[in-house]
Amino acid sequence: MKLVKLLANLGYGSRKQVAWMFREGRVTDAAGDVLYADDQVGHADVRVDREPLDPPLGLTLLLHKPPGYTCSTKDTGRLVYDLLPPRFRLRSPVLSSVGRLDRETSGLLLFTDDGQLLHRIISPKAALPKVYEATLAEPLRGNEAVLFASGAMLLEADNTPLKPAVLDVLSPTQARLTITEGRYHQVRRMFAAVGNHVVALHRSRVGGLALDDLPEGEWRALDAADIERLMAAHG
Repeated sequence: MKLVKLLANLGYGSRKQVAWMFREGRVTDAAGDVLYADDQVGHADVRVDREPLDPPLGLTLLLHKPPGYTCSTKDTGRLVYDLLPPRFRLRSPVLSSVGRLDRETSGLLLFTDDGQLLHRIISPKAALPKVYEATLAEPLRGNEAVLFASGAMLLEADNTPLKPAVLDVLSPTQARLTITEGRYHQVRRMFAAVGNHVVALHRSRVGGLALDDLPEGEWRALDAADIERLMAAHG
């Protein structure tokens, strides 16, 4: 791929804007020699304003989403893309969130520009477990685990029952819930269906991938081993 197209796809600007960057001598190799728009140079050897290029296409990253951020590129207020480098929202192919977390839910959120990988992750056939930690307004009644695991629970406005889910009670008002679906506001609706209200919700794991020590609001790119670990826990 020619450098002018590569830089445009990475979000450095339109083709015209990137072409001007070459004319101004802002694109060089690692040794500082000026590069030209039609050069074909390895990604790791290119510098823009003496800085290495952003991660190459085929990027998948993990974000520790704080509460208060919306999974959107267009809504008003704070957006999850505000936590990423500004160029990332201009990349082509688009760097999309893999599913969503609602505005007040924190935790593990994935992004990728790899359409095939995105489909693998969200496909119902993958049945990737998603683990949530919920703080509840009222003490658990004691029968929630059996109901959630039954495979017969039907949420309001849904036509099909939920797949079995695993509830681990951490305290009278705290629980860990593992689901293998991604229905709209599913965890909050499940607890609402048993007469409770989720005060705080955090997703700690997807598949075999956890946040580990990643601070809130920070992100990291995933490598091949991370992707393998993510997909290894499918049902």
